[in-house]
Amino acid sequence: MTFQNSSRFYAAVSSLLWPAIFCAGLTGSYFAFQSHMQLLWFNVVYLSIVATIALFERLMPYEETWLERDGETFSNIAHTLLSKGSVQIAAVIGTSFPMAVATVAQPFLSHQAHVWPEQWPLAFQVVLGLIIAEFGLYVAHRLAHEYLSLWRFHALHHSVERLWVINTGRFHIIDSLFKIALGQIPLYLFGAPLPVFLWVGAVTAFVGLLTHCNIDVRTGPLDWILSTPRLHRWHHSKLLAEGNTNYGENLVIWDQILGTYYNPPRPSSTDIGISGKVAKGFLAQLVQPFSTRGRRQIIGKKPKELVAKEELAARKAALRKQADEPIRKRAEG
Repeated sequence: MTFQNSSRFYAAVSSLLWPAIFCAGLTGSYFAFQSHMQLLWFNVVYLSIVATIALFERLMPYEETWLERDGETFSNIAHTLLSKGSVQIAAVIGTSFPMAVATVAQPFLSHQAHVWPEQWPLAFQVVLGLIIAEFGLYVAHRLAHEYLSLWRFHALHHSVERLWVINTGRFHIIDSLFKIALGQIPLYLFGAPLPVFLWVGAVTAFVGLLTHCNIDVRTGPLDWILSTPRLHRWHHSKLLAEGNTNYGENLVIWDQILGTYYNPPRPSSTDIGISGKVAKGFLAQLVQPFSTRGRRQIIGKKPKELVAKEELAARKAALRKQADEPIRKRAEG
């Protein structure tokens, strides 16, 4: 059963739901981090948010066809536990000695241990940590789209044809470790304290759940700052001109600065997936990128209709540019 999307109540819920769930997750994280079993209670909060999102996906779906089963639920959960779970545990252990990851470079970097502004209020430190980590995550994500040697691992995440809370963590373990390395190492080198790592991890966890949710939420001005479901659906589009955009994991600041931000004034894409083919089953998906045959299957070829769509979009863009040129010249004159 779903709500009627024409009511005022529906509109209000749609506008308030994203920030409400996000704030609930961070509030729960605050109490988890005050406890003596931080990871345990954080995961209790995390699973509670998953359940909340799953409920609203049934009540207020953005795309009703995405509620249908695709046979990938087990694989999605398994990848989440392997990639997200193991990385999360490693991150919490590692942050107890933040410079450990830089051991090899210690003679060159030890003088940077006191660079981090620990005298700032924690909230400002977390914002700084998010911006720094986000640059590494942005670079890792963009490289994974631009280089086939990395795309063969990242394609697993994009192979889904529906977005919902359960496939949020559908990442190949190599893809996850690469992103974690580029996102966290700068924080280690700057000497960020444990609470910053924990809060950056919490924000990443809840933004990740919400970007993938199949809920009809209206995020408005948040689209200019945070990675939202609307922006992330564009990122999953089969059209490369749409899909190779919005690389931000939590923030879209680097997309804005580096020209990969994409948010046209129309409903975001539901035509998602890849042109290649990812193996069925969890173990098969883990080993597929390591074989020549598997890599060829993942990369695949663009369907003719997809090529035609991209060519048509390029021609339309060129025509719009030509039409705008005389107007621009007159304005300059």
